[in-house]
Amino acid sequence: EAGVSVLLLRACLALLASPIYLLSFLGMWEPFCRKVFYPFIIEKIGVVHGKKSKKHKQELFRNLPSFRGPSGELRLLEIGTGGGSNFQFYPAGCKVICTDINPHFQEGLSRNMKKNQHLHYERFLVAAGEDLGQVASGSVDAVVCTLVLCSVHSVSSTLREVLRVLRPGGAFYFLEHVAAERSSWQYFWQQVCYPTWKLVFAGCCLTRELWKNLEEAKFSELKIQHISMAMPWMPIEAHIVGYGVK
Repeated sequence: EAGVSVLLLRACLALLASPIYLLSFLGMWEPFCRKVFYPFIIEKIGVVHGKKSKKHKQELFRNLPSFRGPSGELRLLEIGTGGGSNFQFYPAGCKVICTDINPHFQEGLSRNMKKNQHLHYERFLVAAGEDLGQVASGSVDAVVCTLVLCSVHSVSSTLREVLRVLRPGGAFYFLEHVAAERSSWQYFWQQVCYPTWKLVFAGCCLTRELWKNLEEAKFSELKIQHISMAMPWMPIEAHIVGYGVK
């Protein structure tokens, strides 16, 4: 019953989004999405999400200074920096390495860098979460990843890279939208929107149970909290937030 409804509603949604499917078929959507649409829409959604998640992020990053390295400085690597919406939450003097698979966030990024001069920006790497080869093993005190694990090709490979670049005792901070409770209406709508959403939002998967990947990764200590953040007209209410220690 539910399966049939999901397929029917998926077809309706695909029909509504048919121009995008056509552009995708012609190979024109992906470059346009990466360059123009995605940075633009993510900034707009980011404003709404930023307001909803602000208190969660303040709480999450509060203990960042306690992970300073032996030298007393805090070296932080952010996966999927985007426009730099997390910079405001990092402690003064923190050294930041920015990475993103998409180099087209420059405008928002430089704006946020100017706003947050309490940080030292070390470098910007165009890199996927699964391949941080340009970063030495055990060289950072903290890794941050917010709303990124939904769209990496492999969550487990990304977490392996996180653990590789972290020094022993370093921490991985995350805030991610995840699959809703399977018996809920929200999960039903996530199933309906899944294919079209993934196409429109550059590979973002709505139904990943990311807490399972985190539990399977080799963290010595892991704190995960399941929270709900209502996003108007968007099937991304269920979130997890927390950190893992190497």
